Amino acid sequence: MAAKTSTKSRTGKSTSTKQGGKQDQQQALVRELLKRHGTTYAEEAGITLRDTPQPLYQLLVLSLLLSARIRSDIAVASARALVKAGMKDPKRMAEASWQQRVDALGEGGYRRYDERTATQLGRGAELLLDRWGGDLRKMHKSGDVEGGLREVPGIGPMGVSIFLREAQAVWTEFQPYLDDKALQGAERLGLPKSPQKLAAMVKNDQLASLAAGLVRVALNADVARDVWDSARG
Repeated sequence: MAAKTSTKSRTGKSTSTKQGGKQDQQQALVRELLKRHGTTYAEEAGITLRDTPQPLYQLLVLSLLLSARIRSDIAVASARALVKAGMKDPKRMAEASWQQRVDALGEGGYRRYDERTATQLGRGAELLLDRWGGDLRKMHKSGDVEGGLREVPGIGPMGVSIFLREAQAVWTEFQPYLDDKALQGAERLGLPKSPQKLAAMVKNDQLASLAAGLVRVALNADVARDVWDSARG
């Protein structure tokens, strides 16, 4: 006997039809999320992410700034200010004075943690130069990226997550990297809470954008409402 392909609910609608409707709705939500809030934090900070030393380092600095208890727009603006001041790579960051780092952070509005962060940036740059020749690709090749990142002053578990959410765009073996914060955003939107199921809803080169959008949803209920309203329209 052939198996039944669907069952009827009390309302008379087949289970398969209801599931199909839910999947269509979820796909619409993902589409609007990417369209409206899928800019990666690296892109927002003016970083054209490639598997080369300078943009990878700038992403690391951005991850450190974003991991503090401070608004993301201030962290992004401060990352831009550091680059504008010439601190684009570990060598220039290490050569800059502590006061120059403080001043650049202050220009971006990063004032609450500026002195401590200026110290961390200097020590982190020196560590990267000593350990990896200032090239995070060497850390990548070591096979222990998370452990290497955790050694950088100011980079804790949250900083590692932020870095890898974005770096998965170029270090594809980490795909799909959708951490707890991204999954909180998925839950708020009514999307699957499985990284694999979420990844199946987008192209591989959209995963970093998906992660960034989901994090924005987790951090701001207004973003979730905006996505919902757009998907319904």
